[in-house]
Amino acid sequence: MAEPVSPPPDGASERERIIAAFMALLAEEPIEQIGFAAIAARAGVSLAALRNAFGSKLAILAAHQKEIDRQVLAGIDADMAQEPPRERLFDVLMRRIEALTPHKAAVRSLIRSAGRNPGLALALNGFAARSQQWMLTAADIPAAGPQGALRAQGLALLFASVLRTWLTDEDPGLARTMSALDRALARGQRLSGFLDDLCRIPASVCRARPRRRRDADEGTVAA
Repeated sequence: MAEPVSPPPDGASERERIIAAFMALLAEEPIEQIGFAAIAARAGVSLAALRNAFGSKLAILAAHQKEIDRQVLAGIDADMAQEPPRERLFDVLMRRIEALTPHKAAVRSLIRSAGRNPGLALALNGFAARSQQWMLTAADIPAAGPQGALRAQGLALLFASVLRTWLTDEDPGLARTMSALDRALARGQRLSGFLDDLCRIPASVCRARPRRRRDADEGTVAA
């Protein structure tokens, strides 16, 4: 049986009703089988209003992802500021899982569809990497530049593996999910150290090149 999906709050805007309707439909059937007419009917809006608000199903999904990001960022615990980075990130990502809980059936449906559709999987990965840049920032871990992008991409993949555990975790305390997240972050911490070293290599190589040119100008051959 699918998990219940929270209805939009009273006085919700058309955009909010559309997002809620889409996530409810996604909990019931694969994304590829959901039509625009069904979304509009479930949301109680016209097709014209739906088209004005969103250009595609992926655009609705991106808006939902943005709302999950907002919820997590709004709930940042200032008391975690003095904790180690790994503990801060653990807290942020558990908050993200809590925010996703009302949409568990929809997440399960999306993961199944992504396994059959490489294009969808690629799009979802892009959404996930963007969100994880915000999650890293929330944990006060650098997420800017090429190195930050690599860190966010790695975290997106690690978090995806944790979600698979979460989808089968029926414990209200989410013990298996927390254990999986802790192990994933331990792996990510080791990988991050490797990436930090890797990202310093190009600068070293660039600094070595002028010396080699100067050696050539002076008629010497570098070993």
